[in-house]
Amino acid sequence: MVHIVGAGSGDVELITVKGKRLLENADVVIYAGSLVNPDLLNFCKSTAKKYNSATMTLDEVIQVIEQAESENLTTVRLHTGDPSIYGAIQEQMNILTAKNISFDVTPGVSSFLAAAAALKQEYTLPGITQTVIITRYGGRTKVPEKESLKSLAKHQSTICIFLSIKMISEVVDELIDGGFSSDTPIAVVEKASWADEKIIRGTLETIADQVKAEEIDRTAMIIVSHCLNSHGELSKLYSPDFSHMFRSRAEY
Repeated sequence: MVHIVGAGSGDVELITVKGKRLLENADVVIYAGSLVNPDLLNFCKSTAKKYNSATMTLDEVIQVIEQAESENLTTVRLHTGDPSIYGAIQEQMNILTAKNISFDVTPGVSSFLAAAAALKQEYTLPGITQTVIITRYGGRTKVPEKESLKSLAKHQSTICIFLSIKMISEVVDELIDGGFSSDTPIAVVEKASWADEKIIRGTLETIADQVKAEEIDRTAMIIVSHCLNSHGELSKLYSPDFSHMFRSRAEY
């Protein structure tokens, strides 16, 4: 059996109870060494075989899994955060399916959620935005033109941008071209939930210089949203004059 497990974004305690249990019981662990906190491997039993997929090809990963299956061993494919977002797991799952190798997926805590926690910020504020867009700037992995930052910026919603901090100047240019004003608030969270987490707040006009000054060039989430400088309207959920299935409208 193969278990694809998403851990936290950095803090080892953000792995789910289920994910930790699977990791503790694994005979073989293939971990994304370029992103996963190595302290997570301390949960593994001493006899577990560990492979760093950062140095491996897809074929090599599959070969390790097939060898483990032939020996009736349990494998954990350990990713950071939620592997369903830019985790490159679909191609692995497709191969496992084709080879009739049983697998399941355990989600983790994505870095865009850990970034919100670091910022102490809700991404969806009444009267400001009720939509969160998860995307990236097109680099070596291209982005469809209809999903360019310029196109997405037209929605004026909260946008969480993965894997793009090295192109921060280009990111800013596209967001402004798409309709965000230069004074729109933006935040960069480097290594969200790690011990050396760093937060930068600025505007589209200032953020590129701020990022350069802090020498941030990897493992960072970019969040642009009007929610970053607004409290928004009060939620209807707890309003005394708003009824729902759990609470009748208050009478005064």
